[in-house]
Order: sequence, then C-alpha cells, then structure tokens
Amino acid sequence: MSCLLFKHCVITSMRTGLSSLACRNLWIVILVALFSGCQHPKAATGSSIKFTRVPETTQESPDKLDIIQGRVDGARKGQQIVLYAKRGDWWLQPIPDEPFTSIAGDSSWINSTRLGSEYAALLVEANYQPQATMSALPEPGDKVAAVASSKDFPSATQISTIIKFSGYEWRVRNAPSNRGDRVNQYSPRNAWTDDKGSLHLRIAKEADKWTCAEVTLVRNFGYGQYSFFVRDTSALAPRIVFSMFTWDWAGGDQNHREMAIEIGSRSTPTSKNAQYVVQPFYVAANVIKLNVPFGPVTHLFRWEPGKATFRSVSGPSTLSEHVFVSGVPSPGVETVRMALYIFGNTDIPDQKEAEVVVDKFEYLP
Repeated sequence: MSCLLFKHCVITSMRTGLSSLACRNLWIVILVALFSGCQHPKAATGSSIKFTRVPETTQESPDKLDIIQGRVDGARKGQQIVLYAKRGDWWLQPIPDEPFTSIAGDSSWINSTRLGSEYAALLVEANYQPQATMSALPEPGDKVAAVASSKDFPSATQISTIIKFSGYEWRVRNAPSNRGDRVNQYSPRNAWTDDKGSLHLRIAKEADKWTCAEVTLVRNFGYGQYSFFVRDTSALAPRIVFSMFTWDWAGGDQNHREMAIEIGSRSTPTSKNAQYVVQPFYVAANVIKLNVPFGPVTHLFRWEPGKATFRSVSGPSTLSEHVFVSGVPSPGVETVRMALYIFGNTDIPDQKEAEVVVDKFEYLP
C-alpha cells in the first residue's frame, strides 16, 4: 500500500465514521503501509565486499599513501566502490575529486588510500554522491548496496616494507604485476640502501623463480621537477628494463597518470636503449627514443600544467631533451616509482642477476 493510500484511508475514516472494529482493522492496514510503501526501497540483497589487502592502521602520518584492495560478490553493472579511511571522522579516499574505485572484470578492485585507524568500502550505484566526510558509515539501502569494514578482515592487513632513501619513505613492492607484458614476481629483498645512502634494485632468483624490484614513494607531490641520479646502466642484459615513472590507481581516465623514463638494453648495436613516455604509448608522438651512454646519468622530468619536459644529463652535457604538450595529465594521487623488471612473456634460459644503483632522488616544486 502506498503513502497516498495511507492518506486516503485516514481521510475516509474521518468522513465516514467507521466502527471501532473497522477502525482497528484500518489502522492495521495503515501500520503495514508504514513499514512497506512509505519506506525507501532496499538495495538488492546478495551483494558483499571483501578486503584482500588492508594497510596498517594508525592515527599518524595522514599524508602517507598505501594500497588497499578487495573483491565484490553480486555487483551489478554500473556499481562502483567508494572508500573511506577513519581519522576521527570517516574521510573519502583517495581524494574527493576522484571518489570512485572501479570494479574489474574479475570482480576485484584496487586503489590508494591515506592511512587511518580503520578502513571502509561501500558498494554504490552509479548516481551515488559520496560525502567528503562522515561521522558514521551509512547502512545498506537506497543507493548503497553493501558496506564493509576492515576490522572484519584482520587477516587482510599487510604491513608494507618501508625503506628510507634521499630523505623520503619508499614502499617496497611484494606483490606480482604485469608490467613488462608478463607476470613479474617481486621480493622485498631486492631493494635496499647501502651505508652511503644509495638505493639498490636488483633482479635475483628465489626458489627457482626470478624476482624483480620496485619501490614507491609514499607521498604524492603533483607538479614539479623529479630528478633521478642513476649510476651506469649500460650493462643491463637483454629484456631487463629500469623504469622511473608515475602511477595513479585512481587515474584510469588519464591513463593512470603514467609518465616514464625507461632504460633497457639495445636490441641491435645501432638501436637506442631508452625512451621517454607519456601514456598511452601506442600514440607515436607519446614515445621519444634516446641513447643512454656508459657512466652515470641524471634523468629528470619537469611537470607543469599541460606540459612535461624530459631531460637526460651526463656531467655538463645534455644527452637528450623533449617537451610533451599533448596528453599530459593533471595531478591526482600519483606517486613516483622505480622498478627493475623483466620484459617479455617468455623465459630467458641464460638470464643472470641484474642490479641498478640510484645515488639520489630529488623533488623540486
């Protein structure tokens, strides 16, 4: 019975003077109406959210970023995930300007989040409008199909390995990735700093499997200049790639805000062994090839609104420089990463260990 019928019943009882028994029966009908037609429709049942990776919990370091991910059961087309981290109130993640986390074809989801004392995920309809802050989580219903809290998934908590390099904290990757057109494995043992403060990244064999290295800055800076002071990379074996790049899980609409300086071995003695890239790479103008010679080289990019200037310098000499003015992303929650990985989807029988040393990283606004 609808709310309009409820109003009609009340008016009818007043006008016609129903008997006490009739009135009682009428009020029973009215109560049924109150608990059915006058309420908001509930969301479809059967949807649920599961956390598969949750960062450490803390009330400190509110600007520190980490990875959060999970899966959804029973999601419908158009539904998305909305994430919150608790620091007193619940704060929308990763930023209010990009409040939605997409659900992949295998029902998984992943994004960045700032650290908090607890984390929450909402499965919502496409027209849901998230609040930037909330004192309490919403109940399922209306445009919220499911709600999950990280406290119900204690086994999903993963404390990231952190190393300090050039005055910053870097998270060491321990999960596989498909960077390099293959599934590469990563080990925290493949990234460390020496007694002089230089960063070492290596590829090594562990339990008959080759493992790679990647570190991620736990802060994001946006526009500015990013410089990498790299030792000699001329001895990298075939299919080994060293990449200095930006990445944003939330920036799918801007190719994850990926800009990269990539160094690999030459396929022929005359071919170039490095490139500057602004994604998507399949646009010819977004890839510039260059030669990186023997010896230490400083690679940098200056990111400005609508403009990204890449440069490689050896001593006083500029080896290469290029300015991109098309497809340059705007800032979001991107972080700087350095990765040493294997390229290509076939094993290399004579593969040997590889190592790259970065003496310094520098950011200038």
